Amino acid sequence: MKLYADTPGRRTRQLLSDVLVLLWVSVWVWLGRQTHDVVVELRGPADSLTAAGRSVNSSLTGAGNQAGQLPLVGDQLKQWLGQAAQSGATLSSAGTSMAMTVERVALVLGLVVAAVPIVLVVSLWLYVRVGFARRASAAQRFLDSNADLDLFALRAMAHQPLGTLARISDDPAGAWRRRDTVVIHELAALELRDEGLRPPRGT
Repeated sequence: MKLYADTPGRRTRQLLSDVLVLLWVSVWVWLGRQTHDVVVELRGPADSLTAAGRSVNSSLTGAGNQAGQLPLVGDQLKQWLGQAAQSGATLSSAGTSMAMTVERVALVLGLVVAAVPIVLVVSLWLYVRVGFARRASAAQRFLDSNADLDLFALRAMAHQPLGTLARISDDPAGAWRRRDTVVIHELAALELRDEGLRPPRGT
C-alpha cells in the first residue's frame, strides 16, 4: 500500500494534511472534554441535595433511637421520627438520581461536541487519502512489473486536457503509435504526476 506520493510537492501537502487532521482531532477532543467538565459542574446542587438528605436521614434516625428509650411515648416517637427520616432518604435518592442525569447529559454533550466535527473532517480526509493510496498502489504495480510507459501515455491522452497534450506534441496519438519514446515519456510523466508517482529510473 502506497501511502504517500513520490513527488515532493504532493507528499508535503499530504503530510501537512495529516498533521492538520491530527491537530483538528486533538482540538475537538479537548473541546469535548471541556464541555463535559463544564456540564458536570452543574451536579453541585444535586450533590448538596444528596448530602442534605443523608444528613436529615441520619439525624432523624439517631433522634428516633434516642427517643425510643423514653418511657410511655418512646415507641411512638421512634416510629414517627423513623417515618420522617424516610423523607431524608427520599431527598438523598432524588439528589443521586439528578447527579446521574447530569453526568449522562455531560457525557452525551461532550461526545457530540467532539464527534460531529471529527467525523466530518476525518471522513473527508480518509476518502481522499484512501482513494490516493488505492490509485497509487495500483499504478505502482504496473511500474514495478513493467518499465514500459505506454499504458500511462495512453491514459494521459484520454485524461489530460488537449492544451496540455498540445504542448508536448502536435500529434500525440501519432507519436504514441510511432513509439516516440520522448513523447511517450512526457505523456506518461503527466499521468504519473497526477497519481503522485515518478517514472521508473532509466526511462
